[in-house]
Amino acid sequence: MQQTLIAIWNELPRLRDPDRFEAWSYRVVVRASTAEARRSTRARSTLRLLPDDADRTPGPDEVGAVAERDRLDRGFRRLTADQRAVLVLHHYLGQTPVEMADILGIPVGTVGSRLHYAARALRAAIEADERPAGAEERTA
Repeated sequence: MQQTLIAIWNELPRLRDPDRFEAWSYRVVVRASTAEARRSTRARSTLRLLPDDADRTPGPDEVGAVAERDRLDRGFRRLTADQRAVLVLHHYLGQTPVEMADILGIPVGTVGSRLHYAARALRAAIEADERPAGAEERTA
């Protein structure tokens, strides 16, 4: 993140329209994130610390929420950088397709198709993780 902020600072003289700073800076962040994802040849494992409530046993809803988050995280790591970008911009940051197109520098129609294929790939990745090991579908 610090490197991205430095990149924004260094590229600031190239900003032609100050009113478009937000979209321009998002584009710099997305480019830096995509470049970092491409440099990384393997998925990095992440350690998430959960609160230590020794006196309390987790209820079924909390255990289910953690399991669901883990499923999504595993599926998300299997996506390409472009697929991750559109899902994060849309679902996490709440950007509209027009805003996403501006940030990513692509046509609005391409945003829609990338979002569709990213959701489909995420669903397929999650379903693949849920299949028991060694249980492959056989066609007759």
